Amino acid sequence: MTDTAPASPLPDGQALAALIAGKLCHDFISPAGAISSGLDLLKDPTAQDMRDDAMGLIEASARKMVALVAFARVAFGAATSAERFSGAELGELVSGLTEGGRATLEWAAQDASYSKAQSRALVNLAYLTMAALPSGGVATIATRTDGGRLVIEGRAEGARARLKGEAVAGLAGQPLSEGLPGQWIQPYWLWLTARDAGGSLDVQADEGRVVLTAHMPN
Repeated sequence: MTDTAPASPLPDGQALAALIAGKLCHDFISPAGAISSGLDLLKDPTAQDMRDDAMGLIEASARKMVALVAFARVAFGAATSAERFSGAELGELVSGLTEGGRATLEWAAQDASYSKAQSRALVNLAYLTMAALPSGGVATIATRTDGGRLVIEGRAEGARARLKGEAVAGLAGQPLSEGLPGQWIQPYWLWLTARDAGGSLDVQADEGRVVLTAHMPN
């Protein structure tokens, strides 16, 4: 008989906030550390021949940090004072964050006006669709209206398109039984966003293809 570790309870309140904060810190530490390293090189009198490399590192890392913060404000936070966002604005947030990755982003979302809840679902779903293509491929993000509801679809197509076990659990609103909480929290946050808005989330995973579909009140 094989013992199975019991699943952790679903987080709420402070536990949920701690998991999101932990993910954001993990995302921020790499570009922040690179900026610090670049500044150290600029101050090192013995490394002046690397000044151009240091400036390039600082500039690229600063752009990455700005993209992360802009994305996080909509994906996890209260965003700005704006109540609605255009499809073009949201597309820029996602492309700015995923630029330079192996997967190609095809942004086909309607350039309509999206509420905060719809925007949060859209950018998180887009990010997770891109994340399902670790070896490259095409991630197509599209929206449409259907019977008074907004349908957000992310289609990841590539040779090794897949979802990690943590993501599968999170997208189904299930607690994390094993694996890394940092890889579970964003999929769970997407599921929670859809549920709390009165919507739903569907997941299909086949060989070479992953499809995430959120149905949101319009």
